Amino acid sequence: MTEALWNGISMEQGEDGFRLGTDSVLLAQFISVPPRARIADLGSGCGTLGLLLCADLPDCRVTGVELDEKAHRLALLNIRQNALQDRMASVHGDVREIRSLLEANSFDCVISNPPYFPAGSGKRSKQHAMARSEETLPLEALCAAAAYLLPTGGRFALVHRPERLCDIFCALRENGLEPKRIRFVRHTEQAPVCLVLVEARRGGRPGLTYLPDLIEFTPDGAETELYRAAYHRGEAL
Repeated sequence: MTEALWNGISMEQGEDGFRLGTDSVLLAQFISVPPRARIADLGSGCGTLGLLLCADLPDCRVTGVELDEKAHRLALLNIRQNALQDRMASVHGDVREIRSLLEANSFDCVISNPPYFPAGSGKRSKQHAMARSEETLPLEALCAAAAYLLPTGGRFALVHRPERLCDIFCALRENGLEPKRIRFVRHTEQAPVCLVLVEARRGGRPGLTYLPDLIEFTPDGAETELYRAAYHRGEAL
């Protein structure tokens, strides 16, 4: 199945894989990316975040790391079909073994849309279990890998469930990553928080900025301006 993104970028998705989700779209918009950034995407799947970033940022370079071989092959296909060989790469490997895959301090930014649930929850098929639960990518291992790849001042952004926020902050700080920016996402203004976007800095000083909540829909079900902007149907965030 082909999903058209924007600026001439499209994405092939496996029939049994996950479809393009709001969590990835909002995360790609949320991360602070310097010019000509080198970005690592941990648990990159079919290359969704890399494609979104390349569609928005003409001078960034993205390297994904993906354990599932089928998703990795699909990422390679997406890179070829979008003629992004000079800007995107997919590495088949285990994020927990990041030291054998990529060089230390070699990226300006790290980004991840990781599994949300502790190991043993949210299982369906083997592929869905890998994507949904932390069997193969615990939060602590993800943060350790991000810290390894970043120099001092480098940025790590992830999207997660709000109920895991305490775990996220603990795992970040244990690995020298200081939370600096946070944004809550709600379906409607009165709805509970459904997603949390967090950006941390390697070796950063304490000090957390709360961005205004991102509301997806108005009470009558219409898309808000911020939500439309994330999908390039309105003005930029």
